[in-house]
Amino acid sequence: MTRLIFDCDTGIDDSLALLYLLARRDVELVGIASTAGNVPVDVVTTNNLAWLEVCGRAEIPVHTGSPVPLAAEPMTTENTHGPLGVGYAELPPTTLSASRIDAADAWIAAAAAHPGELIGLVTGPLTSLATAIRRDPALPSRLARLVIMGGAFHVHGNTTPTSEWNVAVDPEAAAEVFDAFGREGAEPPIVCSLDITESVAMTPDHLVRLAATAGSSPVECPDPTDETGLRSVSDNMLIRHLVDAVRFYLEFHHAHDEGYIAHLHDPFAAMVALAPDIVTTIPARVDVELIGRHTRGMTVADERSMTGPPNARIAITTDVDAVFDDLIETVGSLARSFAASGNSGSPSVTRA
Repeated sequence: MTRLIFDCDTGIDDSLALLYLLARRDVELVGIASTAGNVPVDVVTTNNLAWLEVCGRAEIPVHTGSPVPLAAEPMTTENTHGPLGVGYAELPPTTLSASRIDAADAWIAAAAAHPGELIGLVTGPLTSLATAIRRDPALPSRLARLVIMGGAFHVHGNTTPTSEWNVAVDPEAAAEVFDAFGREGAEPPIVCSLDITESVAMTPDHLVRLAATAGSSPVECPDPTDETGLRSVSDNMLIRHLVDAVRFYLEFHHAHDEGYIAHLHDPFAAMVALAPDIVTTIPARVDVELIGRHTRGMTVADERSMTGPPNARIAITTDVDAVFDDLIETVGSLARSFAASGNSGSPSVTRA
């Protein structure tokens, strides 16, 4: 089993990343850290608990982080992810409760329980991880691997002209994390920035393939000419929620002249966390601008070691078709188990 802690701000693409991890039978998800970002932290926590209950995985603890960044004013992006962070999806009310252990202490406890073998995956702001490192500066040296979805190096930002969302929400946290992983004994994290994640663009055809893999009926193909907010009528509960969530994301990108697509930043980072060989990387010294009037939150990559030794490995290439093949087969198989269970709310298969 691969042991992994998932830190997220769920989020449409975070939701897909979570479902991908839940579908992988070779992964032990030791905990989910809910960090404020796409939506407030209480909504993030509720979304994570709801997805776990839908998938029959109540045994996985969900930990709540700080409602605010380390120093910045909090900001959320419901216009991108919907009022509750999951687009048009209406997840069933959850009966599960969050752990009493907060997100930062969950990081510390997981790394202590699995020293040298725990994989960390962060697809939201780095607030919880930075707080954990403040409490336990040796934490980075206990991780086998860390993968971060964040930053923009040779492309424009998606929140400001120079900054990517996860870093823009809490630049101080990002700066502290990169600094901590530049110390002796820490393995530099793999960074999945906008430079590569924006190439992982889901289209309606991918949703068709996902529904077909799941055996869902009818197989729906969202189209930009559809009525805004059209709801799925799939007979597969998981596919229905996913189509409703992703449709919101498709409409958002279309409204911003990016095409009728959905950037799957976070599922891609989840795949890299489990199989880092799907990307090629370059070493770099990464720092975060904290002062500039127009550049606050900008991630700066020194690829020539002018300012110090590397503290990150920046992912630069991948096989996008293979990424979608894996995502569709893995999540589609999970959804297919719902059909076998009569869509009762839990898949019919259990983890091996």
